[in-house]
Amino acid sequence: MVDATASFDGNRLEAMEATPRALPADHAGLSVSAADGAALAAYAEFCRSALFAPAQSPAWILNWARYAEADTVLATLNAEGRPAFSLALEVTSRGPFRVARFMGGRHANGNFAAADPHWLTRADGAAIRSMLAAVARARPDIDLVALERLLPDLDGVANPLASLAHFPSPNLSLAVDLAGGFDALLSRASGKRRRKRHRSQARKLEAVGSYRRIEAQTADEANRLLDAFFEMKEFRFRKMGIANVFGEPEVRAFFSALFVEALSDDKPSFVLHGLEVAGKLRAVTGSSRSGKRLICEFGAIADDDLAHASPGDFLFFDNIEEACERGFEVYDFSVGDEPYKRLWCDIETQHFEVLIPLTMKGRALVLVLRQGARLKTFVKNSPTIWKLTKMLRRKTAGQAARAAGEDDS
Repeated sequence: MVDATASFDGNRLEAMEATPRALPADHAGLSVSAADGAALAAYAEFCRSALFAPAQSPAWILNWARYAEADTVLATLNAEGRPAFSLALEVTSRGPFRVARFMGGRHANGNFAAADPHWLTRADGAAIRSMLAAVARARPDIDLVALERLLPDLDGVANPLASLAHFPSPNLSLAVDLAGGFDALLSRASGKRRRKRHRSQARKLEAVGSYRRIEAQTADEANRLLDAFFEMKEFRFRKMGIANVFGEPEVRAFFSALFVEALSDDKPSFVLHGLEVAGKLRAVTGSSRSGKRLICEFGAIADDDLAHASPGDFLFFDNIEEACERGFEVYDFSVGDEPYKRLWCDIETQHFEVLIPLTMKGRALVLVLRQGARLKTFVKNSPTIWKLTKMLRRKTAGQAARAAGEDDS
């Protein structure tokens, strides 16, 4: 890997107005534009034949642009008169810095920008660096392009962004190989004990009332599952002392539109499942479908009298079994190394990050972000330190909650 703080062209490129216009002849194969209706429509058309990850799908991009009211930039590399590679980015403020990132921020995981499969066989870093130079021309206000949580490959095709300076993401992504079907999977993962546990959980659920697994089929069902998820997650994050990344109204509106609109497709790219016990939702998962991979984008459980029965684990069991029945080859738990994932997983994926400074300010921010990533990696690779960190975070959250209660009295 080369120095991640090095400028991709060594010089600050001359400014170019942010509105779309023709590029100089030496950049005739490049275009950078604000994401107006025409640009978004062109992106959606390109994706009909392109390879991309769920967070770079047209549905994701269009809905995030609409509901988050993102300052969106579409950068496209053309080859032989046709789009070959496209970066859909949002420009956000980070203190005094302006950063272009994948749309959705921390919600966008396992990223793989939209690319023509034929172009990918001959993609090179020089073309992508020229593309980023065009972004710098079009948006001189951007200090840094931060492309995080990138997949090393998608369906066996290497990520072209790996040709740029990069470093490992702090978090692993975990998945389970579904080869041979569910019985074969269980034979590799203590199947007899796992089935016994699942039956025991079922009895605990039945003792409270009837239970059923739900797949959202209507807009009302989707919104009911999402509302329950948001409530579960808010409580969980507050208890853990973590900022609620699902708390903003625009984020909730985005996910509602994403999952509701997917229902109109023959094979929805985004799907919600829930476990209902005695008329109450106790666990919810939101998943994306990407080729032969089913990806759990998020999940949560209710912190109530049934939490001891592990309703989340029960729902994962059924979700994974159905994924096998429907011919998926991988069940992907996405980013984050957690014990409940380790109970299933036999595949580790190391995502990577690309930081491209466009200004001197951007170079300074790269140094800060690289150091932060190293610190996160160190903490999360040390079980003792990571356990202590989480304990202190929960303690701090508890003290804050008590202080708020005292103020209210």
